[in-house]
Formats: sequence, C-alpha cells, structure tokens
Amino acid sequence: MDLTPFLENLEGNTFDAMLLSVAVKGKVAIAMKGRFLLRAICESISDRRLIGCAITDEASCLAYLRREPYELLICTDHLEGGNGFELTRKAKELMPGLKAVMLALGDVIPAEYEHAPWLEAVVAEADIVDDQRPLQAAVIAVMGHHSYRSPSLRSGKLPYLSCPRLTPREYEVLDLLASGLSDREIAQKLVVSDETARTYTKRLLQTLSVNNRMQAVLKGVRCGMVQLG
Repeated sequence: MDLTPFLENLEGNTFDAMLLSVAVKGKVAIAMKGRFLLRAICESISDRRLIGCAITDEASCLAYLRREPYELLICTDHLEGGNGFELTRKAKELMPGLKAVMLALGDVIPAEYEHAPWLEAVVAEADIVDDQRPLQAAVIAVMGHHSYRSPSLRSGKLPYLSCPRLTPREYEVLDLLASGLSDREIAQKLVVSDETARTYTKRLLQTLSVNNRMQAVLKGVRCGMVQLG
C-alpha cells in the first residue's frame, strides 16, 4: 500500500504530542505494517510536506529512497513485504547519512541484528502501550546523532499488561480503528454522527486505560482483541 498520494487528506494527530518535535529539514520515509500504523505515524507529523513516502513494503520504500535524498526513516520490523531490519540496512547503504528509527512489533531485536552498527534506534511495541513516549525519544536521539533502545529492550522485561473486557460496541470500534479508519469514517460505517463516533473512541480509550488511538490498537493487539489491518 502506498499512502503517499493521499497525505494531504489525512486528519489531525494520533499522538497527544507530535512525533517530530525536533527540527527535521529533510525528507522523512515511513514504512509500516498495515494501514493503521502507516496512517497513525503520518498523522503524528505536523508538516506533511516532510513525508516523502508512506508505504507498507520494503521494495517500494527503497524505490523512493533511490529517487532523492532522505533524512529520516521510520519503519516497523514486520512489513507487508520484506522486513524493516533489511530495509534499514539497505537504506543505510544507499544513504549513509540517513537516520533510522525502528518500531519492533515483536518486542525483540533478532540476534543477527542486535549489534549492527546501522541499527541506531529501536522501540519495543510494549513501551508505546506503556505510554513512555519512546518513539519521540528515539527520533530526538537519532537526530542528535545518538543511539536509542526503549526501556523494555534495555531491561529485557516487558511492562505488565492488563486486558479489560470490552463491550460489543467497543470491540467494533477497536476493529475499525485497527483497519485504519478515522473517527469520521467510523461514523459513516456505524451510521452515526461524527460526535457520536468520537465519543465511542473516547470511551474505548478509557476502558483500555490508554491516551490515544495508537496505544488503543497496539494494546488491543497485545491482548488478542484485534489484528492490525
């Protein structure tokens, strides 16, 4: 999937704080597994003009990187085609000055990549659910020419996960969020007003004890309630 042509149509931000809170002057490449994560990361960047590509597979991302210089790559370890570790390695070969941040959906760094010099910043999915803002910290670190590993990767211990019981409506909303739909699109699917859809989303966040849609979906995935779409 290539979301690049539709970036101008995206809505507000998925995080409480914008992801790129530091000065990024060059292009940003985003490669994520599934529409939800792709859209969530794109919406967390206030200036969409910085996003040079937003796709879900390794080959398409590399094709974009070959066309023009990029400053930052944000990707997941699992992709719909290829994988983020190989994408990062190949991207750094193409562009040695490129900064890279990896979101590890598997919460681990495979042994063959653990000490790779090109693997600058890795964030465990569990730490995003635990609300420690590790993605923002990772971006700040690499832009300052530092390496970064989120708390779970440093300690080897995943944070405690409490999985609440959802109502049928909350399950429905969570599934629609995981499919990458906005509140407006959810309203259309459920045939309710935009305000009602926003209320449904707020109630879901409260039930899951999270602060934003990204945390809600990732916690839902970790609790086995939903799959990324």
